[in-house]
Amino acid sequence: MKILVIEDNESVSAMIELFFEKEGIRGEFVKDGLQGYERAISENWDCLVIDWMLPGMDGVTICRKLRQAEVAVPIIMLTAKDSESDQVLGLEMGADDYVTKPFSPLTLMARIKAVTRRYGVAKEDRVDGDILKTKHFLINSSTREVLLDGKPVPNLTPKEFDLLHFFIQHPKQVFSREQLLDRVWGYDFYGDDRTVDVHIKRLRSKVSKAEQPFFHTVWGVGYRFDETAGDAV
Repeated sequence: MKILVIEDNESVSAMIELFFEKEGIRGEFVKDGLQGYERAISENWDCLVIDWMLPGMDGVTICRKLRQAEVAVPIIMLTAKDSESDQVLGLEMGADDYVTKPFSPLTLMARIKAVTRRYGVAKEDRVDGDILKTKHFLINSSTREVLLDGKPVPNLTPKEFDLLHFFIQHPKQVFSREQLLDRVWGYDFYGDDRTVDVHIKRLRSKVSKAEQPFFHTVWGVGYRFDETAGDAV
């Protein structure tokens, strides 16, 4: 596994590097945000770990620009900001997960393994022509491309793709936030389950229409995917 860490705190980087060595991970470390962005967009990585506050270019801007450039790689944000609004902002910019400082290296490793596991397995095991087709959607698991009514859906993050793919495989079934975190994120999530709400909101903005919301809130329970036209609640 090859991971780029964009972090200007030397002690944090040294701690992460130590655990990378134990896990057999090839880590590359960059202190400057702008240099980190250039490395991130010009090379292939299995995961990006990006600090929020950086010289040159802040982590949120790096994340936003990478997603605008359709760089499909899992991103974990490191942040000393523990407010819900800050965490939600990072997720809305395209991060797949966040870890709040100070953190245990074991926690970070668990998050890295979780966000890369599904994406990495998909890359290793995928077969050309692995197509999932519904009334409105066509999903190619091999290329991770999505067509909505025959038109490409751009700028889906890896986790948004995974979430959409999961829902399409389970139409009209209701899933709680905890179930989605377990089934899509792939680990027991001990932070704010608001991350599910953020990803659903972003998917709605990218694929839903007023007459075809697709993602429906089931109050007090969770969410369901339904291609039947109707009003989102």
